[in-house]
Amino acid sequence: MLVCHCMAISDRDIRAAVQWMRAADPDTLITPGKIYRALGKRADCGGCLPLFLDTMRDCDSFSIATEGAPPRPLSQPIPLLVSRKGRQHEGRPQGY
Repeated sequence: MLVCHCMAISDRDIRAAVQWMRAADPDTLITPGKIYRALGKRADCGGCLPLFLDTMRDCDSFSIATEGAPPRPLSQPIPLLVSRKGRQHEGRPQGY
């Protein structure tokens, strides 16, 4: 299946790049940018990124193996920063 139409990247290409990176370094953090570089391509419009990320996460060798610790679920939300007044915000300065 073609994932990125701009750069003609298929799901097989993504899976092969993830497996290659994991075999080269089992402790590396795999990002979409690293996959694009491994394929010799660059992101263009970004419309494929949701499908690109889903394809990355579906790979068997995507997660980093940890000894004795269970992996953190990918769907776990990132906590928002809490300001001094106790309100949640995204970390932007008050002037904006």
